[in-house]
Amino acid sequence: MSNYDAQKPKRIPATPNGRFRSQEWFEAPGHIDMAALYLERFMNYGITPQELRSGRPIIGIAQSGSDLSPCNRIHMELAKRTREGIRDAGGICIEFPVHPIFENCRRPTAAIDRNLSMMTLIEILHGYPIDAVVLTTGCDKTTPAGIMAATAVDIPAIVLSGGPMLDGWHEGDLVGSGTVIWRARRKLGAGEITEEEFIDMACASAPSAGHCNTMGTASTMNAVAETMGLSLPGCSAIPAPYRERGQIAYETGVRIVEMAYEDLKPSKILTKASFTNAIAAVAAIGGSTNAQPHIVAMARHAGVEITDADWMDAHDIPLILNMQPSGKYLGERFHRAGGVPAILAELLDANLIDGSAATITGKTIAENNTGKNSKDREMIRTIAEPMMERAGFMVLKGNLFDYAIMKTSVISKEFRDRYLSEPGNENIFEGKAVVFDGSTDYHNRLNDPALGIDERTILVIRGSGPVGWPGSAEVVNMQPPDALLKRGITSLPTLGDGRQSGTSDSPSILNASPESAVGGGLAWLRTGDIIRIDLNAGTCDMLVDADVIETRKKEGLPPIPESQTPWQEIYRATVSQLHTGAVMEPALKYKRIAEKMPRHNH
Repeated sequence: MSNYDAQKPKRIPATPNGRFRSQEWFEAPGHIDMAALYLERFMNYGITPQELRSGRPIIGIAQSGSDLSPCNRIHMELAKRTREGIRDAGGICIEFPVHPIFENCRRPTAAIDRNLSMMTLIEILHGYPIDAVVLTTGCDKTTPAGIMAATAVDIPAIVLSGGPMLDGWHEGDLVGSGTVIWRARRKLGAGEITEEEFIDMACASAPSAGHCNTMGTASTMNAVAETMGLSLPGCSAIPAPYRERGQIAYETGVRIVEMAYEDLKPSKILTKASFTNAIAAVAAIGGSTNAQPHIVAMARHAGVEITDADWMDAHDIPLILNMQPSGKYLGERFHRAGGVPAILAELLDANLIDGSAATITGKTIAENNTGKNSKDREMIRTIAEPMMERAGFMVLKGNLFDYAIMKTSVISKEFRDRYLSEPGNENIFEGKAVVFDGSTDYHNRLNDPALGIDERTILVIRGSGPVGWPGSAEVVNMQPPDALLKRGITSLPTLGDGRQSGTSDSPSILNASPESAVGGGLAWLRTGDIIRIDLNAGTCDMLVDADVIETRKKEGLPPIPESQTPWQEIYRATVSQLHTGAVMEPALKYKRIAEKMPRHNH
């Protein structure tokens, strides 16, 4: 074989020392024994030492797809195109698995896996000879987990989403993944469909490879990644089976090699503007409430502070995307209407986002997206003629919690007329609390007539936060008891210290922090207490005397389930509240980890 020196490219990377970090493994100056040790076992699948010692960048593909991650399974095929792009651009590809996350199936909740996936990916990116990484994303938490890890390590990184499923259809009607579950659940409770019909409706919503075809958390977080400048323009909305998905996988492979040479790291892209732009985009698309803890978590790992005011400012952003659960249509039409670039074009035209924010293309958000306005005005409206005014999350405070949010874009006319339209008290509601300690308690007692649940009841669930569950469960979108459903009352006000699916159409008050398990106000609430919700003032309070609350505190906190695994115990001991991102607090001090090389292993 020819000497590897003859194959070295003339191009020098823009890193501080003009070398790729992988060269510290495969060349290991002064340590030929270590270089040999690092090299030799790569030989057993046919790669050559000449390739690894060529001075070309080693590009990792963080493979999130597997049979255990069906929403991301498309990446097992897309990786072939990404590898071709990497090779054609002059890089060397190393593909490796990351911790699987399957939102629908993981018990007790996939939320405990976000921080675990981040931690394991940090160790891989720091401890192995990887110069840049393609983050393969799709299902909800795979996106923030990858971004949090790459941001902490701070090597060039690009997000490649797998894309949503094709649109679902059932008996001639569009049925969106996730959203159809909550709607069919209400129909079942009302006696309108059978259990078999329930299953048929649910399965019809998942017709192909890909993640949720609604604007649930998966589509939201991939739109967030694109808005923050971490994906190629247009990437997030391309349906998984479309030919453009394979094409952008190839283009992503090409671009990450260029980023490795440019040393274009997350720290050079992610600024305060990146995150406030993302918050604005979430409002405009009717995005998932799970974006709140994920955006805060990514920002904290990037060293950027996100304040309550940032969320409150975005409340004034209108809803311009007509997509379930806030609208009518699904992912295919969103892509054909222009995807995220069309949303950003509208926000740029109205000066609602910062167009100077950087992106992985080397251009600004404005340069990438200005003029990309949609021609499908049924799907993507203008800011001047939106689907809804003031569609961003509403931030609430009170004696039940210091912080919670409410997704206003899913407030239906029925809900507003029943609860928020009393003359002289518009946007104000008082109701009797019925308190459930976790979802098992809710399911066991919801239909108990002794609870006296009526249309003036506020359903409350606690013990569902990061510590209490553990992991914070998607349980706050509680439905009314069957007796009310049969009367045509399809929703009640709901409140809790957990989360809810981004596909849900429930205008819940959720992500309440601090949670009951750590002494938040929900711990002292009792069934029968009156709760006052004032959306004008942004408050939510139990109308209970302070001395009564103090007496209740002497009774101790509500019980929570025991930890069932070592990771659950570690998670509970290290996690923050949803308000602050539910991050692993001890991990925050580790930033720009790749600046320090790991020690040799022998």
